[in-house]
Amino acid sequence: MSTVDTAQARFNMIEQQIRPWEVLDQRVLRLFDELPREAFVPEAYRNLAFADIEIPLGHGETMMSPKVEGRMLQALAVQPGDQVLEVGTGSGFVTACLAHLADRVSSIEIDEALSEQAGARLAEQALKNVVLRSGDALAMPEETDTYDVIAVTGSLPLEDQAEVFKRSLTLGGRLFLVLGEAPVMQAVLVTRVGQDQYTLESLFETELPALRNARRPERFAF
Repeated sequence: MSTVDTAQARFNMIEQQIRPWEVLDQRVLRLFDELPREAFVPEAYRNLAFADIEIPLGHGETMMSPKVEGRMLQALAVQPGDQVLEVGTGSGFVTACLAHLADRVSSIEIDEALSEQAGARLAEQALKNVVLRSGDALAMPEETDTYDVIAVTGSLPLEDQAEVFKRSLTLGGRLFLVLGEAPVMQAVLVTRVGQDQYTLESLFETELPALRNARRPERFAF
């Protein structure tokens, strides 16, 4: 894809996918305009970098569609001094977006190979406020640090699995989640408003692969 074609595809992604999905935050739109999303896409899918699809990353993982990434970033309202936790580094693109918006990003990826690939891409962008970790966020010891923003980039079939992330929020902290199983899945924003008090705002319906090793509802056989 030529430089001109890439610029046009990026423009179309913003104007035909992201903005129509009610993403109006200028900081978020600027990120999609300035960050080279194509640099975070596997070579085999480079020509689909700006398409309205989930791009395969290998290892059974996918990259969220641009419009879902945009809505998530807008809902989280990341501020310059925020400390951010990302669960599911994936390609590293959302990690890069968060790093441009926040003070510091800690990102956990269950697949070590994906984490290493994302680390190389982030290094190419000269981002120095990101710390990558490998491991299963659902099985790791509870975070001792607290975060102003937590972005979970895989879905949780059972809402109670979100408790470990909710407890890691600062007062006023925001948590993005996709809850449920296909075909009924809901993106939500959880905000900590007290020591043991949280609000939950439903954002939009979507479908997103579950975090690896996430528990699923029991199925009853008759």
